Amino acid sequence: MKQLLIAAGLGLSLAGCATTGTPAPARARPPIVPIPTTSNNVVGLERVMGQNARGLVALFGRPGADLLEGDARKLQFASGTCVLDAYLYPKGKAEPVVTHVDARQTDGSPVDRASCVAALSMKAQGK
Repeated sequence: MKQLLIAAGLGLSLAGCATTGTPAPARARPPIVPIPTTSNNVVGLERVMGQNARGLVALFGRPGADLLEGDARKLQFASGTCVLDAYLYPKGKAEPVVTHVDARQTDGSPVDRASCVAALSMKAQGK
């Protein structure tokens, strides 16, 4: 009798784990947009790292976002293909310069940072 009660209790507890609804349909991911690249990487990260804010504006045009937090500054540049966040920090008493960049596609998917720099440069040049 004791074994029967244990088996019945176990069966009822497992029955509570079953679902009767249909699974939600998977959301379709937007198509991936090709990012232009350069064969010799002339327009790459080396054009961004160490730049001050004026240099970035000269390279990409006016940023879509310009955020200050203490001595740090973040400039965000975007095209139809990607978004680039450039983080500028001062070195001693010198003007803040880019020490780190993040890049992503406009849907948030990862993208190569150098390719994003190339795409933004081409956009700024009207190509």
